[in-house]
Amino acid sequence: MDNFVLSALLGLLEGLTEFIPVSSTGHLLLASHFLGFESAGKTFEVVIQLGAVLALISIYAAKLTGLALNARSDAGARRALIGLLLAFLPAVVVGLLAHDFIKRVLFESPMLIAVNLVLGGVILLVIDRIAPKPVYFDATELPLRKAFWIGVCQCVAMIPGVSRSGATIVGALMLGVEKRAAAEFSFLLSLPTMAAAVGYDLLKARNDLDFGAISEIAIGFAVAFMTALFVVRAVLGYVGKHGYAIFGWWRIIIGLAAAAALLAGF
Repeated sequence: MDNFVLSALLGLLEGLTEFIPVSSTGHLLLASHFLGFESAGKTFEVVIQLGAVLALISIYAAKLTGLALNARSDAGARRALIGLLLAFLPAVVVGLLAHDFIKRVLFESPMLIAVNLVLGGVILLVIDRIAPKPVYFDATELPLRKAFWIGVCQCVAMIPGVSRSGATIVGALMLGVEKRAAAEFSFLLSLPTMAAAVGYDLLKARNDLDFGAISEIAIGFAVAFMTALFVVRAVLGYVGKHGYAIFGWWRIIIGLAAAAALLAGF
């Protein structure tokens, strides 16, 4: 496959899956495995994630700026920012302690990813149906304790195939957060989480990074950015009306297909 086409395909996959509960990392790792793609120092994979992060920043810049400017005089704005910080902290602690193990062991297990996609899909289908009646309808007005426990749930997503957004959304739903608000809190929480993760990856791999294929990297980055812009806006409207079942079935189908291909020797 032509390198430019492959770069665009992987960028599309990143932008499409980063902010929905299907595991972008799992999809990228499986796609790279089956397509035989691996960039030097994981440069390509890390940089295209930045495209998705910047897309989300562009969408929520006004809201986050407003919260920051009003934090001194508005108790609600302060609570929202503190809630995001509390939700972010568990991932910082677990990420620093388990980063090397996750990167060295779990990221090299395509079958583990396939299994986790299926299991996560089943869990998402079940939670979408049995989640308690929502009592919180605004992602910026969650109690601090609820925000913290959603952050604890996010830590499970460090296992490839689990999905960061999936873990936070499932946690939020079970804590009484309305479906659209759960997705929006997951988006907001992803900003510090993804920025920290990408920054840490760049720092750890700084001596191995290779920007030789700059054209392919730029294509993947641009496609991921544009796709993520569309997906974030579309998902909020969709889940508010239809819930998360479609993403559960997506995970199950992809996971089973990947497992079958791996068992067949591909």
